[in-house]
Amino acid sequence: MAGGALHEADGPLRHVVHLAPRPAVTTDWPAWTPEVVRAALASRGVAAPWVHQVEAAELAHAGTDVVVATGTASGKSLAYQLPVLTALMEDPRATALYLAPTKALAADQLRVLDELGLADIRPAALDGDASPDARDWACRHGRWLLSNPDMLHRSLLPRHGRWAHWFRRLRYVVVDECHTYRGVFGTHVALVLRRLLRICARYGARPTLVLASATVAEPAEFASRLVGREVTAVSRDASPQAGRTVALWEPPLLDAGAGENGAPARRGAGAEAARMLADLVMDGARTIAFVRSRRGAELVALGARRLVSDVDPELADRVDAYRGGYLPEDRRALEAALTDGSLLGLASTNALELGVDIVGLDAVVMAGFPGTRASFWQQAGRAGRDARNDALVVLVAADDPMDTYLVHHPDALLGAPVEGCVLDPGNPYLLGPHLACAAAELPVTEDEVQPVFGETAAAVLDELVADGVLRRRSAGWYWPSTQDRPAGYVDLRGSGTGQVALVEKSTGRVLGTVDGSSAAATVHTGAVHLHRGETYLVDRLDLASGVALVRAGDPGWRTVARSVSDVAVRSVLQCRTHGPVRVSFGEVDVTGRVVAYQRRGTDGTVLATVPLDLPEQTLTTRAVWYDLDPAALRAVGLAQARVPGALHAAEHAAIGLLPLFALCDRWDVGGLSTAAHPFTGRPTVFVHDGHPGGAGFAERGHAVLASWLAATRQAITDCTCRTGCPSCVQSPKCGNGNAPLDKEGAVLVLDAVLRAVGSTLER
Repeated sequence: MAGGALHEADGPLRHVVHLAPRPAVTTDWPAWTPEVVRAALASRGVAAPWVHQVEAAELAHAGTDVVVATGTASGKSLAYQLPVLTALMEDPRATALYLAPTKALAADQLRVLDELGLADIRPAALDGDASPDARDWACRHGRWLLSNPDMLHRSLLPRHGRWAHWFRRLRYVVVDECHTYRGVFGTHVALVLRRLLRICARYGARPTLVLASATVAEPAEFASRLVGREVTAVSRDASPQAGRTVALWEPPLLDAGAGENGAPARRGAGAEAARMLADLVMDGARTIAFVRSRRGAELVALGARRLVSDVDPELADRVDAYRGGYLPEDRRALEAALTDGSLLGLASTNALELGVDIVGLDAVVMAGFPGTRASFWQQAGRAGRDARNDALVVLVAADDPMDTYLVHHPDALLGAPVEGCVLDPGNPYLLGPHLACAAAELPVTEDEVQPVFGETAAAVLDELVADGVLRRRSAGWYWPSTQDRPAGYVDLRGSGTGQVALVEKSTGRVLGTVDGSSAAATVHTGAVHLHRGETYLVDRLDLASGVALVRAGDPGWRTVARSVSDVAVRSVLQCRTHGPVRVSFGEVDVTGRVVAYQRRGTDGTVLATVPLDLPEQTLTTRAVWYDLDPAALRAVGLAQARVPGALHAAEHAAIGLLPLFALCDRWDVGGLSTAAHPFTGRPTVFVHDGHPGGAGFAERGHAVLASWLAATRQAITDCTCRTGCPSCVQSPKCGNGNAPLDKEGAVLVLDAVLRAVGSTLER
């Protein structure tokens, strides 16, 4: 790796590094590979497998649970195709299950299997789009089912009796893109997989598990935690990789006063990405611009087309947008057009980050850091995938503390290991509903409680019995109804707090749902809400009935909710004292209320602030917090009058930097700062998980507190603004209107904490 940092005077380009190309390392096919399978794969261009593919396939063929954790375009699918296809060819009664996080990815795999043309494999898609006839065919004839965790949870497991013949013969379960299963969603999926393996055991099957993942920290430990069984990792990538030039770009500051409270703001990452996409297209470079939202992808594509049209109108048609929600045939057409060069520029959400086989791209532009280093390298891997020509990767920093830190500290992105995935199968708020689902599928017996569902399961079962959800008998725990199935009430992609229905006002049609815990912030009255790529205005939110009435329309602005909160400590689970600073982790009650929302223009300008009158909501979750002796603040020169603003600014910046250390988004966590908290009696800063029972993010923050706060301090000091801006200490969701904030004071607070924590660690 060779590169160098650039200074403010050099313009917005902050850092450039060149990553050298890597040759492929191939090996022989496994001796057990049937000739017909080898020939079918060779017909698709696989002349010889790479070493890591064979290593993983050998382990799976021997019955060892394995996770292959290698980079983008490293051929992970071959690692599971070899053993699964071999088993299906050798045993005409054997079955297999493939699980993907999205229907589109499962459809891609089905297309690949169909193209192999192998007799009697009988792959079948089983998802929410499958017709009753297709589901019936899959049940009676399908051998390799391609599905997703949602379908497994809502259909296969509750109706396992209908699929008994299929479960008895299940040889392999493939869990693709397993690194996406983190946080609350990952915990849900972990519990669904435990329910699956429990059903398999009842039918006498013990399928081998093959997991495919992007490069993540400690893949074996993560995969083992996800599936509840010991998993072996294969992580040495033997695939070829083109050379890449990686550039870190920080957009310039706009005129003073463009942001909230007169703070400076930077030119939007989306606008910069649109300009870069246009320039690259006009140079003939096949390029993907990754954007974090569906609406953002559409806007970047539109902006790039306009810029290209001003120079070459005929070339404008070779720029398009790609996102989830498109019809499968439309997505296939876009992928093919980008691959064959008829389409030069594509603005995409992370829908193109997973699995889709697009090769030979010249450049990737990211409009804002995608949230994790793992995602960064997944997206970067789309460039130069033909391993012949060098490619360009550009990260355009968004107006956010995380992005600011990374472009000024490239080693934290380019030289650091990828993050570990966080999930907690013992979270009682998520475990309880899945225990109810498991009992409805088959009574839960005493001897499987701890081995299958973990140490906290017994206490959760007792609570379910006390609440009348389950019944306790001598043989185990039972679901009391033969008609009602609890799986229909458990949303894998929610937090466990219920759903609010989006209802079109003019037709009464239910468009979809949003999580109950986030409804007040996302679909409040007056909100602009994006659903499946379409923009809606919320006319009224009725939390009591769980309904948000919406109408189609795009007013030309977006809305950002503002909330206030209070934190009450329920219990302290861990506590460390470092002289004048105390660091704690524990259970808390967060009482919050959305008090207003802002209308913001496309450039981030605040157009209006509108008050709201919504009820309080209480969230029981987990938090990390630190409190200080006031004397320690005085010792670093922080006057008492500045303490509230300094703590507030330090809290905002810390929330913005936590995703650097835990696989989360800043919207997954919240915080509170106060000059004198009732529980500690001292100046205190809390950062808490935004999900019931916690999601592991605050716990991770507690474990790496010194590194986390050191990075937070550095991000604040790196920002060139004078009094604070969105790139350092302002928060887009602050209920107090980002006031008071004291940027210099935040640095002093963090100095006091780090001085105390560091001196203790040194001893």
